[in-house]
Amino acid sequence: MTSRSIRVWYLVHKWTSLVCTAFMLLLCITGLPLIFHDEIDALFEDDLKLADLPAETPLRSLDEAVAAAVAAFPGEQPLYMSFNRDQPVVNVTTGPHVKAVRQQMHLSPIDLRQALVIGQIVDDGIMHIILRLHVDMFAGLPGELFLGFMGFLMFIAIVSGVVVYAPFMRRLRFGAIRVSRSRRVKWIDAHNMLGIVTLLWLSVVGLTGVINTLSKPLVDVWRANELADMVAPYRDKPVPTQLASLEQAVRTAMDAAPGTRPQFVAFPGVRFSSNHHYAVWLRGATPATERLLTPALVDAQTGELTAIRRMPWYMLVLKLSQPLHFGDYGGLPLKILWAVLDIVAIVILGSGLYLWLARRHPVAISA
Repeated sequence: MTSRSIRVWYLVHKWTSLVCTAFMLLLCITGLPLIFHDEIDALFEDDLKLADLPAETPLRSLDEAVAAAVAAFPGEQPLYMSFNRDQPVVNVTTGPHVKAVRQQMHLSPIDLRQALVIGQIVDDGIMHIILRLHVDMFAGLPGELFLGFMGFLMFIAIVSGVVVYAPFMRRLRFGAIRVSRSRRVKWIDAHNMLGIVTLLWLSVVGLTGVINTLSKPLVDVWRANELADMVAPYRDKPVPTQLASLEQAVRTAMDAAPGTRPQFVAFPGVRFSSNHHYAVWLRGATPATERLLTPALVDAQTGELTAIRRMPWYMLVLKLSQPLHFGDYGGLPLKILWAVLDIVAIVILGSGLYLWLARRHPVAISA
């Protein structure tokens, strides 16, 4: 590689890094507590503890759970239901109408053994603030897409950094830090060494983060194509005034896809369903398949299955990228590893910023 091409790659690395560094630091710092969001949330859920009932206590129906949630907020209607994997609990989202925005919704956890509301989940704590900063900086879809572009720039910075670092590998041992040299040289060596060591992790987390920022556009594409094709015969039908049994609808969907479990249900009229269907989203029952979702559409008037179809490849990529991004598919040990690597990434970003400032203002930095 010629000195001119190395210079070009250096400039690419320099400017892509400088443009994205502040935002990548924000994402790494906010991402650190989000890695342990399950554990942190558990510390603040004392008011959602389940009643101490015998293990053989039978479960009430999903229809009774929905009725309990609606009774807690008179005048509202059910929009979504999600299923707790570890406890006999479903979370029912209600709102004043099917087009309600998040601020108008109420999320009620229901103990299925009693069909009782056991609290209310409110997204206004510190973890919600951290999540919003990490996802879109409180700027909605434009914020998500902007952070996705910053993540893409980070990937370019990683690739160009490898190209720039390669010539040094011929003169130094891998990972060598020249401790006898100046502070700046030692930081350069540490920056390069940490970057190479975490190269794969940074690339995976960065690219999966970029994919996650495309969640809303990808869902819109799925709705405009796959979902529209599935509900085409029902396109002009209004939202039913009387709904069939939700319990039976979920059982019908599970019978059509053996070996699956319900992940969540979208009621007629909401974004993830159609005007005339329960959309029962099923997940695999094994660790290898639990991230793969299959939507089944059940006629909300008759309770009959009308369509079931696997998600297209781009939605599968989206679903598989989410656990990779936060490291929440391998239990606490993997989360700890993700946290350590996240801290290393913060050091890499901080050292890169220091090296740029040290070169521009060597006297001030050394002082």
